[in-house]
Amino acid sequence: MSHSIPCMIMRGGTSRGPYLRLEDLPNDREACAAILQHIMGAGHELQLDGIGGGNSLTSKVAMVGRSDCAEADVDYLFAQVGIAEKKVDFSPNCGNMLAGVAPFAIETGLVMPQACSTLVRIRNLNTNKIIHAQVPTVDGNVVYDGDTLISGAPNPAAPIKLTFIDVQGAKTGRLFPTGHLLEEIDGIAVTCIDAAMPCVLIHASDLGKTGSETPAELDSDEVFMARLEKLRQQAGQRMGLGDVSEQVIPKPVLLSAARHGGTLQARYFVPQRCHKALAVTGSIAIATAAGFPETVAGQLIAPATELSLVQIEHPTGSIDLEVVRDELNPAQVKAVSLLRTARKILSGTVFLP
Repeated sequence: MSHSIPCMIMRGGTSRGPYLRLEDLPNDREACAAILQHIMGAGHELQLDGIGGGNSLTSKVAMVGRSDCAEADVDYLFAQVGIAEKKVDFSPNCGNMLAGVAPFAIETGLVMPQACSTLVRIRNLNTNKIIHAQVPTVDGNVVYDGDTLISGAPNPAAPIKLTFIDVQGAKTGRLFPTGHLLEEIDGIAVTCIDAAMPCVLIHASDLGKTGSETPAELDSDEVFMARLEKLRQQAGQRMGLGDVSEQVIPKPVLLSAARHGGTLQARYFVPQRCHKALAVTGSIAIATAAGFPETVAGQLIAPATELSLVQIEHPTGSIDLEVVRDELNPAQVKAVSLLRTARKILSGTVFLP
């Protein structure tokens, strides 16, 4: 082995992956991508030569370092690493892996812990947006044990409150990049929205689905998946993202009426497979769209529905979002908060060939 890098493996929300220090990686994105491919074992369906888990939710990397931004304590760069394919996508953010950023920053001395709770201000380098993370800390240590259970994670843990500031236009600079709240692509009504994550929202019924299908049922429908990918790529072009065939954004989302008392039901794609839960950033995009009656999300909600708390149902439960809207313009979202959990699994050294 010719090179090694300090590494901490953590579960962040409903994802898992290595957390690395930015200072240990090259600034050049291509060189960095090559290292991440080695670390995760990209190019093999089991990621046998690396530490990836052979699933898109366990083939993620978080890179963290001190920030020179006055509004942030640390910078966070996210990467989605290919599994069977040797590729790395730096275009999206990941709100679940984000849950582990503040604990990692405290564990590695990037942020000094406070008495009972520590606020860590995070700048996401993928979107240049600011997120505040409130982490329980006692006697200078991160508290991981707790009784907060989030849907999609197997065990309870201490709550980490994430507050996304100014979620609009994360990648494109515009909340509705096409200029339309509702439009048609190949005869299908869609909403193209960029709030924390560029997404294309679609009525499940318009693609012949109920919206209650399991991820496995959706993944196995090859005709449906091909049609969804065609819609996604066309939406990417319209949103100004160019050829997105090799990118994971925008994310396609099937929406339908809630079945268990929530606000909406969602099936979120990552994008070639259906998420077994729901991405944090994707949930923010859905919650934001819900404030506009003309959007695909808004059409599924009764006009008098209170949208300061949005609950989105997904395959393994639901996710609750606290939405702070502008008092003068309720459609304008100022911030979105939600609870996640994280767990430190391993701390050590990863070796590169």
